[in-house]
Amino acid sequence: MKVNIPGKQEIEIKNIVFDYNGTIAIDGKLIDGVKENINELSNEFNFFVITADTYGSVEQELKSVNCKIIKIEKSLQDISKEKFIKELGSNTALCVGNGRNDKLMLKEAILGIAILQDEGICTQTLLNSDILVKSILDVFGFLNDKNRLIATLRN
Repeated sequence: MKVNIPGKQEIEIKNIVFDYNGTIAIDGKLIDGVKENINELSNEFNFFVITADTYGSVEQELKSVNCKIIKIEKSLQDISKEKFIKELGSNTALCVGNGRNDKLMLKEAILGIAILQDEGICTQTLLNSDILVKSILDVFGFLNDKNRLIATLRN
């Protein structure tokens, strides 16, 4: 998806990277609507879920979701996530997260979206984001209608 944002550069989004807990899952359980939205959009984007899998549930919860699971070690998660984005290609990655371990990933991505749901949000992560949303479903709204991104980010 190419998005021409007035007053900024044109961006192209190919890869969507989600944190798991607090972002697409609450307490280890996938949020309703996430599976359907990812599967519907998986022809347009590559979806990745990056997690240390705190609850040990990511593989079960995502077994019928068209995404690639990236498991990282429990230590230095922020650096692991940032490294993954750099290797994937920062210039085509949209990243979504809420925790302190997501702050570098959101800053590195061409577009970083902070999310404020049941788990709350780390203020450092918020400050490293381009957009703040109240629900993961809002992110899918941006992916389905790029005019929402334009309206939010234009000068």
